[in-house]
Amino acid sequence: MKAGFDAVWKRRATGGDAGAVRLLAERVVRPLWAFCFYRVGKRRDLCEEVVQETLVRAIRDLKSYDPARAQGDVFGWVAGLARNEISRILAREKGSISLDALWARLDRELLEVYARLESDPFGDEVLRREETREMVNATMSQLPPHYREALEAKYVDGRSVRDIAAAQRTTEKAVESQLTRAREAFRGTFLALARNLGMEGAPQMEHG
Repeated sequence: MKAGFDAVWKRRATGGDAGAVRLLAERVVRPLWAFCFYRVGKRRDLCEEVVQETLVRAIRDLKSYDPARAQGDVFGWVAGLARNEISRILAREKGSISLDALWARLDRELLEVYARLESDPFGDEVLRREETREMVNATMSQLPPHYREALEAKYVDGRSVRDIAAAQRTTEKAVESQLTRAREAFRGTFLALARNLGMEGAPQMEHG
């Protein structure tokens, strides 16, 4: 469960704690923008409207957020609300943007990212596509900083385990362990997001 979005946070936020509510907005606004931008055909005006309306609804409907069910993934819950706002706005635009085509392509590309995660999580093909790169960034932004930094060092910057270990003043074995945990955290976050968004073909969460 992600720190800050557990049952205690929910009680504080629904009780009117301004700090808890502000934490929600600060944590989700950047990945929410990335999630919405390509789903409204890269129209900034529509994206701004979706993000604003989604945050208003999220704050209003906080009682419906279940940390246990969402495994603390508040962004997945908020993004689900954003989908409804996107549908409403695009319907208003009278079909000027193909919702089904956009989402089908993005969902397919994200599932490809998931499938490649174990062997090549952030390969050139993934990072070259704006849509996929932004959505990977959205997932990465939900990770603890030390996991995010480890993944970026290894898979984005292309640094060796030895170099990372030297920079961190630790052992290569410790870095390997950290990378393993970071990959698991990325997969878990991505999978929770995929499940919450109802992505077609998303693998099921394993229990045990």
